[in-house]
Amino acid sequence: MLFTGKGGAGTTTVAAATATLAAQRGYRTLVMSVDPAQGLAAVLDHPLSGAPVEIESGLYAQQADTQQAFEDHWQVIRGYFSRFWKVTGTDPVEVDELMVLPGTGEVLTLLHLLDQVTSGDYDVVLVDTGPIPQLLRLLTLPETLAWYLRRVVPLDGRFARRLRPGRALLGRPDRLGAVPESLVGAAARLQSIMREVREVLSDPLRSSVRLVLTPESVVVEQTRGALTALALHGFAVDAVVANRVHTQSGGDAWRAGWAAVHRDQLLDAELSFAPIPVLRAAYRAGEPVGLEELAAFAAAAYTGLDPVGVLGAGRQADGGPLHVERTDDGFSISLGLPFVERSEIGLTRIGEDELMVSVGSQRRLLILPSALRRCDVRGAVLRDDRLVVSFVLDPDLWVRT
Repeated sequence: MLFTGKGGAGTTTVAAATATLAAQRGYRTLVMSVDPAQGLAAVLDHPLSGAPVEIESGLYAQQADTQQAFEDHWQVIRGYFSRFWKVTGTDPVEVDELMVLPGTGEVLTLLHLLDQVTSGDYDVVLVDTGPIPQLLRLLTLPETLAWYLRRVVPLDGRFARRLRPGRALLGRPDRLGAVPESLVGAAARLQSIMREVREVLSDPLRSSVRLVLTPESVVVEQTRGALTALALHGFAVDAVVANRVHTQSGGDAWRAGWAAVHRDQLLDAELSFAPIPVLRAAYRAGEPVGLEELAAFAAAAYTGLDPVGVLGAGRQADGGPLHVERTDDGFSISLGLPFVERSEIGLTRIGEDELMVSVGSQRRLLILPSALRRCDVRGAVLRDDRLVVSFVLDPDLWVRT
């Protein structure tokens, strides 16, 4: 379960409170933070490290440390590169140099998360991911990395031909084959791991996102945008948690004003996010710090619900994020896209096997099933918050193949 929201909305508090209540109800629970802000230890009022620490019976917590994880696995990682360095005559790269490469931290975070989820040590793993853009970078990395690996180190051994301008760097022609063999093997392994990560995180029965907001118009609108982006990339949202809600006037004009604003914003949020439930966490007299306060916070927010159950099947997760159907003269694919206008959507066919879908600044590259690669795109419509793209059979392609 991945928790995210606008910065300052209380994502860390909601994640820690949910974990505390889950552990008290008998779940073996791990709550981990991958947010560089490292606020989880302060909220739990307990020191944390890069390894899980048991805080109370059944409740474990950790602050992910990608630098330490990289150093722990450096000898194995170094082995992947050693043959390449030997063949090319280039200088070995040190651990600190690799750590500055874009995406390295996200890859390590995903690998560590996969290890924890598949270890069997926990019934539930809750992740404080920090602000929404940070979560989107994390979740979209497996598909992005897989795309680059297919392009740069294809599994059919064409790596040398793709790097033809750099033949001198790779050495003599008779040694050229040694490079693809090692790199293709490493690329295939990394692609397999990223595919497993993607399958775990995009399965609505195994994983979900919970969005945390404060009931203010700008924050609610940003949360709608986050839901759209998550839907585009195929990730399920099972609940929205409205934090710091003023529930009563308290007798003065200032509180009465905020209570009215929150009431209107929550009504708007509940109508627009339905069927995703919007839970409410009232503004408390004191900061929810420490296990006792966190448990009380969560009990009031979940009001008898299972804190780690699937609370609602979001529209983007209804029957799976991506449908492929046969039609009378071809096929269609549909993708859930809530809160989107037709004018915001862009489609680009890339070669025979890829379709780029863009919504604003967000883009997703879809790998088309083999049958659709023999079809032309006929058109696209936005229907009931789903983008439906129609494909018509191309007789020439079917004859040629």
